[in-house]
Amino acid sequence: MVERLSVGEFEIWALREGYFYLDGGAMFGVVPKVLWEKKTPADSLNRICLATNSLLIRGRKANILVETGLGEKLSAKFKEVYAVELRPGLKAALREIGCAPEEIDFVINTHLHFDHCGHNTELAGEDLVPAFPRAVYLIQRGEWEAALNPNERDKASYLPENFWPLQEKGRVELINGNKEVLPGVKIILTPGHTAHHQSVLITSGSANVFYTGDLIPTSAHVGLPYIMSYDLFPLETLKTKKEVLAKAVAENWVLAYVHDPKVFFSRIKKEKDKFISEPLENSFLS
Repeated sequence: MVERLSVGEFEIWALREGYFYLDGGAMFGVVPKVLWEKKTPADSLNRICLATNSLLIRGRKANILVETGLGEKLSAKFKEVYAVELRPGLKAALREIGCAPEEIDFVINTHLHFDHCGHNTELAGEDLVPAFPRAVYLIQRGEWEAALNPNERDKASYLPENFWPLQEKGRVELINGNKEVLPGVKIILTPGHTAHHQSVLITSGSANVFYTGDLIPTSAHVGLPYIMSYDLFPLETLKTKKEVLAKAVAENWVLAYVHDPKVFFSRIKKEKDKFISEPLENSFLS
């Protein structure tokens, strides 16, 4: 499944790799089930369906891929635990819009949890190699260091096979804080989910598209209290969300969601003291 936005000089494609399931209570933190289930119904095991959505930014100077999903190196047990369904898969989604892996110039991971960087690498025989062979992978230095030295709580989320081979092949650029990748595409530090989580802002003229990553994983998480139990620093998430959503309202941003199974893009409105996600009505932004 793909969806396209035209943003000035940029062509932005939302690509759906597939789906997996996580515990609904963990996904909504302190918000009671009686409230969050109205937005996202749970199955009999209290799990909710989540997507893995990537963003392809096509500009005149470069092709940028944001997030690489779960990937295809998963064990049968992993697929069973998380009810993984790769439909159609990231590379198949790219093929659908006529983009080859060799055409990607940059890959941006918001962070290095397994559901955001799984297709950074792939198997070539018995070797793990970069899945996008000419790309530079842009990762926050602090996130890289956390991934290489995880604590007991984080260890299951960081799978070295998804990122360590990139370093071995010399494809990683570690960055510190905000960075302009090219004119109109900027990496923005958005801490909370992890200490060095990053998001991506695409700007052309007065149009802005903001890929939220796990700061706001789905459109159901736009409300300020809707913060995941997976977030390492929930109060930092709250602070960052307030800042991002206020800008989204003031500057009429479009938000792009990494895990929403139905909504790729939406605008944000504020009614009284509440932020609300509204459907995007036009695919041409200027």
